[in-house]
Amino acid sequence: MEQGGMMFDLNLGGTLSEKKELYEIVIIGGGPAGLTAGIYGSRSKRDTLIIEKLLPGGQVGLTDLVENYPGFPEGIDGPDLVKRMEEQAKRFGAEILTDEIIDISLAGDIKEIVGRSNVYKAKTVIIASGAEPRKLGVPGEKEFTGKGVSYCATCDGAFFEGQEIAVVGGGDTAVQEAIYLTQFAKKVTIIHRRDKLRASKILQERAFKNEKIEFLWNSIVTEIMGSKRVEKIKIKNVKTQEESVIEKSGIFIYIGLVPNTDYLKGKIKLSEDGYIITDENMKTDIEGVYAAGDIRKKNLRQIVTAVADGAQAAMSAVEYLEEKE
Repeated sequence: MEQGGMMFDLNLGGTLSEKKELYEIVIIGGGPAGLTAGIYGSRSKRDTLIIEKLLPGGQVGLTDLVENYPGFPEGIDGPDLVKRMEEQAKRFGAEILTDEIIDISLAGDIKEIVGRSNVYKAKTVIIASGAEPRKLGVPGEKEFTGKGVSYCATCDGAFFEGQEIAVVGGGDTAVQEAIYLTQFAKKVTIIHRRDKLRASKILQERAFKNEKIEFLWNSIVTEIMGSKRVEKIKIKNVKTQEESVIEKSGIFIYIGLVPNTDYLKGKIKLSEDGYIITDENMKTDIEGVYAAGDIRKKNLRQIVTAVADGAQAAMSAVEYLEEKE
């Protein structure tokens, strides 16, 4: 919030900083892509602002263990990795503010980014607002979110000590989080619509060896039930069409991501499924506007590809600024 021409920055430990009239680079999103773009932009001596609606880190900040990021052979906690990136961006001079972007104007040489708290102006914009968990869209999901329905094992796993819970999904995230949840739960049931997992072989091996994990194959969730909290889950076998009800105290959902591009519709070129379309240099169809990370249309969404996107987006933005000078 503003006080006498100053801006209160939640991510800088409650310190006050001058609100600039115009930034050279504004980055929307403080996940790995956004933080890396901030590192490269500020290291290039450009006024760089990162705007994050919650806490820096995005999905990685909610990940218990990252094992496939180069340089950490024993793995690293997601929040720890993010903290290092954030500190590095700040060390080079990037400014990090907390705000939620609700509208944007990308036409012309000066871009206008509208947040709930302030309006920001920039010569270039890097969109790295990521993606959020895809919902099942079944009865009971919305009603019981926070009451047994969760999308974050590290946030909520400890609430299910000694209980029986379910995990929906068959990819890396679903299986890794199921393994993590066995630290707390008495039993974890992985519900997957196919007859085999999509997760990497090493995660599959760990899951199959874990005595606390069981599998419901060829199955989908059709309803989540309970009184005040989740108590039961209705399951349908996609091959036999048979329905059954299992008793569970919680359900963790990992069935993919949905890009955070609602505020961009009609203002930038998106794919049919809502992702931003870029070239190999992260350029969008609008001059001076770039995209990086999970929000971009691409085949592989990993931390390592996000940071690569962020670095390239920042350098493309710097090159654009140099051409304009």
